[in-house]
Amino acid sequence: MSPSGSAGSGWHSVGVINFSHFLGQLNRTLAIVAGIFAVVYAMIEGNVKGWTSPLILGLTAAGTLGVLDSLPQWAAQGLFSQPHDYEVWVRLSNGGFDKARDSMPDVRGFAFRVLGVDGESALGNGPAKSQDFTLINQEAFAFSGSAEFIDFAVAASHGNGNLLKFLFKRYGLFGAPVQLGKMLKVAGRPFSGFATETLFSTLPMANGPYAVRVRLVPAESNGKPSPDARQDWGADFSQRLARQALHWDLQLQPWVDEATTPIEDAAVNWPTPYVTVARLMLPKQDTTSAEGQKLAQDIEATVIDPWQALAAHRPLGDVQRARKVVYFASQQGRGAV
Repeated sequence: MSPSGSAGSGWHSVGVINFSHFLGQLNRTLAIVAGIFAVVYAMIEGNVKGWTSPLILGLTAAGTLGVLDSLPQWAAQGLFSQPHDYEVWVRLSNGGFDKARDSMPDVRGFAFRVLGVDGESALGNGPAKSQDFTLINQEAFAFSGSAEFIDFAVAASHGNGNLLKFLFKRYGLFGAPVQLGKMLKVAGRPFSGFATETLFSTLPMANGPYAVRVRLVPAESNGKPSPDARQDWGADFSQRLARQALHWDLQLQPWVDEATTPIEDAAVNWPTPYVTVARLMLPKQDTTSAEGQKLAQDIEATVIDPWQALAAHRPLGDVQRARKVVYFASQQGRGAV
């Protein structure tokens, strides 16, 4: 039994929004690409209550986030305004819609909830319950905004031929192969495992009066990448965590101007340097123990959502606004809100 609770080792799922009924006509490669970029909206949100079978769980763990002292002014905002240790819940998952082997190309998601925060909610509905982060192993999207992705998803829903027609119509004779190549590059990117892979928010959030993107960088003490992680990242992560504590640097990347670091274009990599603002630590723990399974059930019953955030860290940009609407509608329909 894998840590996901699924039937076989190396299988994990988040089951975000089941598009499989209209992706069936696509070949396997295009299906992977289309599936991966639906994460634009749900962003590895098997974390949303009711979106997965209770028997198909992501790998979970608990730890602490320690905010550092003496940060630059633009970084020392909201959650990061003063040194403090917070309790953290972590959920790891694949990005595809269906249960699939970890060896299959996919986006990998590292979502974590910071508990015990103090401040107003980004939703304007009173005090914030938590500060949630959803990170993936891709630095930027292949689509600039939500409208572009919607057009892509609609075209994909009508079959392989219609999708290819859309690509050439939208991007031109020479642009279509470039765009498809960009998506396939993301889809086929190898994954070294959560203990050794750098994870990204890919989308900006507020940091007080400033704007930032977020990155999580693994410590060298976590060990070297293992080729076994490509076959079963859950086993790789659980075995590392059973042997030792795991550490990451949480870093912020500052906005400078709309031309260099655009808020509304999710496909652009920001060139500005990152600054470490906190350290995430997961102590040595057994994810398969009774205590570990109880933690998994507790985390699976929550709603990890980037809009579950402090007002100081409200999500920014077109794609983030689209996520707000989709998350709320899905959660409402499933009785999660």
